[in-house]
Amino acid sequence: MDATADELAGVVDLFGGLTRVELERALAEAAYRADGQAVEDAALETAIDEALETFALVRYDPANEGDGETIADSEALLVPGPTAFPTVPDHAEDVPHILDVDRRHPDREALGEATRERFSNAVAEAVTADETDRLRTLLDISYDLEAWAPIDLADERRRLEDALEE
Repeated sequence: MDATADELAGVVDLFGGLTRVELERALAEAAYRADGQAVEDAALETAIDEALETFALVRYDPANEGDGETIADSEALLVPGPTAFPTVPDHAEDVPHILDVDRRHPDREALGEATRERFSNAVAEAVTADETDRLRTLLDISYDLEAWAPIDLADERRRLEDALEE
């Protein structure tokens, strides 16, 4: 099973958020239900990393919310990001009934702040590396992020625009 970023987001969306290990288990279950095949670990790792890079998935640490409550031993959750169009892959619709994982409800403000921080780091990396294509992509993503979470990325957008003008 080769999962796209939107399919990864679709599986995660079934639960509201999954740890990386839980996502791997969910995809393994879906692949097995589809045709008995296994998920290739290296391909899955690459797909998850690419989904994080493009903000189709975002990482969220519920332990940083400050209320003392932790989820899944404080492992960071992966949640559908602003660039995803979550699509549940074939044979994955029953995965919530198979896995023993309760639905999660990440705090939108904390999630937005964590994503803003990650976005700011991505902007700094792209500006330093002078990666024009990445700068343009991040500029587009900035609008998606602001629509998705209660954050203001005007400073980051200005930095991207300035770097593109040089």
